[in-house]
Amino acid sequence: MGKLSDVQIRNWIKTGERFAGKADGDGLYLRFRAADATPVWLFRYRFAGKARAMLMGGFGVLSLADARKEVKRLAAQVALGIDVAGEKQERKAEAVAKIEAAARAVTVADLADDYFERMIAGRWKHPNIVRSRIEKDIKPAIGKMKVEDVRPADIDGLLQDVVKRGAPTVANDVLRWVRRMFDFAIKRHLCQHNPAGAFDLADAGGKEEARDRALSRSELATFFKAMREAKGFSVENELAVKLLLLLAVRKQELTAARWDEFDLDAAVWNLPAERTKTGAAIAIPLPAVAVEWLRTLHRLACSSDYVFPARKMQHRMIPHIHENTLNVALAKVKHGLPAFTIHDLRRTARTHLAGLGVPPHVAEKVLNHKLKGVEGRYDRYDYFEERKAAVNQWAALLGQLEKGGADVIPIHERRAAAD
Repeated sequence: MGKLSDVQIRNWIKTGERFAGKADGDGLYLRFRAADATPVWLFRYRFAGKARAMLMGGFGVLSLADARKEVKRLAAQVALGIDVAGEKQERKAEAVAKIEAAARAVTVADLADDYFERMIAGRWKHPNIVRSRIEKDIKPAIGKMKVEDVRPADIDGLLQDVVKRGAPTVANDVLRWVRRMFDFAIKRHLCQHNPAGAFDLADAGGKEEARDRALSRSELATFFKAMREAKGFSVENELAVKLLLLLAVRKQELTAARWDEFDLDAAVWNLPAERTKTGAAIAIPLPAVAVEWLRTLHRLACSSDYVFPARKMQHRMIPHIHENTLNVALAKVKHGLPAFTIHDLRRTARTHLAGLGVPPHVAEKVLNHKLKGVEGRYDRYDYFEERKAAVNQWAALLGQLEKGGADVIPIHERRAAAD
């Protein structure tokens, strides 16, 4: 039977009597020092010939009866060769380490090293090539930045620095690995958007054979017809291509779009800064037909947060369709036209906007290009109404072409002929 009682302990608390330790038996001690707000329980024992002590808890939390039960449990563990005080310290140290690790920001350098160890080392035939890109190009440029702080403008600066030193092929490699690294970061919940996602090889250093390709009106009419007749070409793919052509946005800006970016009632797409190549947010006016397409996509998305949710388990585990999905889908459209790419749709839109008489600075703003020179530095007007009129005019032309009317005369040309 123990030496202490609840009555004794409560009297000591009431009178404020302090002591270094009063034994109850079996290694259980009660301590009530001047620094203690309430008496605390200690378990004292010997381990490997050395005296050890373990703080068990306060009297207000652990009653005398509970303390005696806990001491018996701890004594049994010591008898089995377990240093209970040391184990508790280790658990505490591990918990503190985890908290500190969670609080410590993950840098791009950390991400690159983690990606290399998990996804490259032991998997790739020439991992040293990837390591070289990481150490020589990626880390020096953005390695110290927090993963969540990286913006498209930072990626653009990284790529342009590589191109300027006369290494376009290296720039292509850097883009490839940075893009994959940030896809990996999304999977690990380190960021929500891929800042390199809006870039393609034309933005890095590669020269595409179809870089100057733009589809004519008759080609667009043929292409629309071919999409309608293509086998295995889904509604989602067709609407994605039409939206890219109509809105002239970058591929990744659309494929990674979230529904919370859209106000369909107001017919506006508020594209956030972190998902644009320029690093500046933009409000994109939506023609009525675009709103109609998006409402269809909203029904097809089945409550997903993304306009184009991932259609199957992908190895990158990103929640939306991958940027290459549309490239693969386009190959299913047997249009019989000279080769063109998804990126050529932006050039096609820009070309026809010019043909419709849209002023160059407005057409550039439709494509979310920065204006150059003095105009670009001082002109901060967003041209929303002008862009709205331009894309509505472009939508009307596309509507005619989709119906097979390739010989539509632009309004400004009609007026010039009349004059």
